[in-house]
Formats: sequence, C-alpha cells, structure tokens
Amino acid sequence: MDVMGDKATLLETGRFVQSSDRDEVGEAAEELRLRLAAEAGDVEAMSVLGALLLRRGDLDGAEPQLRAATSAGDRAAANNLGVLLHQRGYADDAAGWWRIAAVAGSAAAAHALGRHHRERGDEPAAEYWLRQSAEQGHALGAYALADLLEHRGDGGAEQWMRSAAERGHREAAYRLARALDRRGAGETDGDNGVADGSEAASPAVEEAEQWYRQAAARGHRRAALHLGAILERRGELKEAGRWYLTSAKDGEARAACALGFLLRDAGDTESAAVWWLRAAQEGDGNAANALGALHAERGETQTAERWYRAAMDAGDVNGAYNLGLLCAEQGRTAQAEQWYRRAAYAGHREAANALAILLLQGGDTAGAEPWFSKAAEAGSVDAAFNLGILFAGRGEDGVALRWYEQAAAAGHTEAALQVGIARLRDGDEGGAERHLRCAAGGGSAEAAYRLATVLDARRPPASAHELGESVHEKSECEEWYERAAGQGHRRAQVRVGMLAAARGDVVEAARWYREAAEAGSRNGAFNLGLLLAREGSEPEAAVWWTRAADAGHGRAALRLALVYARRGELAEGQRWADRAVALGPGEVAERAARLRDALREELSA
Repeated sequence: MDVMGDKATLLETGRFVQSSDRDEVGEAAEELRLRLAAEAGDVEAMSVLGALLLRRGDLDGAEPQLRAATSAGDRAAANNLGVLLHQRGYADDAAGWWRIAAVAGSAAAAHALGRHHRERGDEPAAEYWLRQSAEQGHALGAYALADLLEHRGDGGAEQWMRSAAERGHREAAYRLARALDRRGAGETDGDNGVADGSEAASPAVEEAEQWYRQAAARGHRRAALHLGAILERRGELKEAGRWYLTSAKDGEARAACALGFLLRDAGDTESAAVWWLRAAQEGDGNAANALGALHAERGETQTAERWYRAAMDAGDVNGAYNLGLLCAEQGRTAQAEQWYRRAAYAGHREAANALAILLLQGGDTAGAEPWFSKAAEAGSVDAAFNLGILFAGRGEDGVALRWYEQAAAAGHTEAALQVGIARLRDGDEGGAERHLRCAAGGGSAEAAYRLATVLDARRPPASAHELGESVHEKSECEEWYERAAGQGHRRAQVRVGMLAAARGDVVEAARWYREAAEAGSRNGAFNLGLLLAREGSEPEAAVWWTRAADAGHGRAALRLALVYARRGELAEGQRWADRAVALGPGEVAERAARLRDALREELSA
C-alpha cells in the first residue's frame, strides 16, 4: 500500500505542504505553526500536520491529529488514517476509514479500498471501488482497474490503462505500449523479450513507440529497452544506444547486452565486453554467450567454455549448442555430441541439425535422419537441405526434391540449385530458370553457369551475312557466364573465353582460357593451346595441350600427335596418337588411328 495514499489529492488542493525545498529551520517553523493552529481547533491544520508526521514516519504523533481531523469530517485525514492503520497491520480497520473517505468522495481512498478488496479476493467489490476512483480521474485507480480487468481478459482494460497513462502513470504507459506493440508486430513473447517488429511499422507500433517514450522519460527501464530496440531496427543507432545506456545504468541486463552488440557492430569490442560482462553477471544468458564467442575468437577456449556454461546455467539453450561447437572445433567429438544432444532435446533446431551431421559423419545414418527431420520440421533450412542430400544419396529423388523445395522456399541457395537441376532434368525449363535465378542471385556459381546455358540455348543464331562492323552488345547469358567465371567456375571461364574469341577479342579469350586451365580445366588448356597455335606460338601451345591430354582430353592428344609428326618425332607422335585413340571421342579416335597407322608404317619402313 502506498504511503500517503491521499498525497495526490492534498497536492492538488494545495493543502499538502512539501518541505523538499525548505531548510530545517523553515520546516520546523511551519510545523510549529501547524501545531498551534491544530491546538486552536483548525481541522485543516490537524489534517496537514498528521500527513506531515505520517510521511516522516512518526505514526504515534500522526495518529491523534488524523483521528481528530477525521472526527471533524476531513476526508483526506480519514484516508491517511487508513494508511497509518494499514502500516501498523490493522488492515480491516484501515479499510473502514478508507470506506468513510471514499463515500465522502476521496478518489485516493477509493483506490486504496479497491486494492484492499482485491488482495482479499473480492473482485466485485474491488472493481466497484477502483472504478469509483478511476472515474474521478485518479491515475492509480485507473491503473489498478485496468490491471484487474486485464487479469480477467476484459476488453475494457485498455481504456483505463490509457487513462492512467495519459495522467502520467509510467507503468501504465509501458503496459499500454506493450499491448500495442504485440498487436502491431504480432509478438507473443510477453515481457520476456524485446519486440521484433516489422520494417514498416503499423499504426499500433508507432503509437507504442510514443508510450514507450513517455514511460522511458519517466525512468522506466524496460520501456527504455524496448524503445531502444525499435530505434535500432529503424537504423537510428545513436538514439537507440542512448536509451539502451539509460536502461542498462538502471540495472536492465537485456539493455546492457543489447548495448554490447551495438558497440561490437561499431567496432568497439572492448566496450562491448564491459557491458556484456555486466549483463552476464546479472544472469543474462545472451550476454554470456556473446562473451563466450568473443573469447573463442581470441583463442581463449577455457574462458569461452566458462561463459558458455554460464549461459546454459542462465537457462539459455544456446550455451549448450555453443559448447558443442567449441568441442567439435577441438576434435572432442564425444563431448560435442553430448552438448548437441542437450540443446537438441531442449528444442534447439540448429543443435539438432549439428547432431545429425555429427552422427552422419560417424556413419550412423539411421540415427542422423530423425534429428535432421526434427530440425527441419522446427524450421531449420540447413536441416531440410541436408535431408534432401540424405534421400538423394539413397536414390529417393522424389522425397529429396520435396526437402530441397522446402529449403529453397526459405532462401537456401544450394537447395534452389538442386531444384533447378531437377526441373531441367524433367524438362520444366520455366521452373528451372526461376530456381536457378534464385540460386545464382544468392551467389551460386554453378547456378549462374546453368542459368547462362539455359539462356544461351534460346539465343537466335548470329547472321552469317552482316555488312559493316557489328557492334557487340553483351547478352544476359554472357553476364551470367561472366558472373560464374568471376567466381572461379571453370566451365564458365571457358565459355566466356569462347564468346570473347568469337567476337575477335583474343586477349580477353586467352585470359579466361588461361585462368580456367590453371585451375585444372582440360578444355581451358586445350582452347588456350588452339589460340596460341593460331597466333604462331606452337611450342607454348604444345605445353597446354600436354596438360590437357594428361587430364584425359582426346583432341589435345591428337593435336600433340600431329605436332610431333610434323617435327619428325615419329615415335612420340605415335605415342600421342595411341593416347588419342584411347581417349576418344569416336571421331577423334578414328582420325588418331589413321595417323597412328601411318606413323607406324613410316617407322617400320
């Protein structure tokens, strides 16, 4: 029960004398004046003197003054007498005096009486008196009524919460903001987390921000936390940091943790660690995980493990998952499995996926599958993709495709590639293109190359009879080839080289052929050899053809056979002709066989 239950009423009427700005002499003089007036029978002086003594904690001195004023019909004194008796433990007696004051029109007494009835489980009576208080404009009464109605699930709660907030009640402003935030952002995590919100804030979220501001400005630390989160999502990081700092200094661990992440993203890791430490010491598991990750990055594995354990002890399942990752990196497979299992059983989907991978690597396919399934069903995109791989490896392409599609729909690049390949295989070029574009846009070089080949096949053939010099305009398929080539895709590099050669850009063609060849492409090496031979550099061409032939390129072997035959090195020519026959393809093997026979006859002549 609030001390000085009728304090607001006294302040509003000017009857409650504040002493915060007075010196001791002035206060003593005022008290003496009140005592003299009270002794002279001034009821108002008795009431104010009793209130002053009650606020000071002098219950024995306050009680006779308040009783005397109450007997004379002063409702403020009746309310404060109820407060005094409540402090002494006489709740029923206090309620009697509050009733007298409330009937006489004291909103503060009606609020106190309503709270008294609610504490005793008499909700109808509580609602009656709280409503009396709220309807008189009493902020505490409006808040208590809203709290009671909200507890019942009554839709009228928001009206009174808003009324209390508008009268400056900071907890009401905060709770109203939370309700609006949940309504606007679809959040259901109660007061245990920061609202996630959407990029385009709804009117409800915008209004919530204003109430958060009002509550935060009045020192509500959780309101400051949520206000900081809204501002951070909006990109207003400086102001977000200020509110996080305000909340963190008031002891809000989540704000200290959030401030740490802001500082880390700004490059100030040392300051981030200070706030994470503060939050972790106050039991914030997320901050403990952040500290663990920081020490793990520095190679301080023992300290990292200690903080991960602290996170786990704080109830953050990420602590167990991170311990599993740490053990796996150190090759402590058994311990990694133990921590992954602990996190997975607690519902951590990525831990379930990691556990399944660990089991699969150990050859336990049967044990891995259910964990992949559990993770995928919980929304793990990687697990859905891994299930696709698992079923594809068993030859169950239909089941594999369904999992690939699920992962692709969630934005998994490699899964989109696999769906695209499957669509191509089934002749669905439109579906293939759609998925290949997604995968290529996500950075897959293979998808970019395959998309380019689809587009390339649609290009009309170039006119064989063009007058004048043609102006080359890069097509979309060339752009995708180049993107794949730039990412190191060897076949794309060869194709870009071929397109450059076709338009007469020998230097560009040679650059791409060489890059592909040096990365191990036999076609790149063969084409580079052709380009060099045309430019009169047959010895260097032979070097690249040798590399290509050694990698199994039949045409390169035939070219080498011809080179050595022209040089008169018939035995070497015959050796390469034999190699070309073995490598093929059919047309090459046929030509190489004729050359080999001719060289054999020449050698035996």
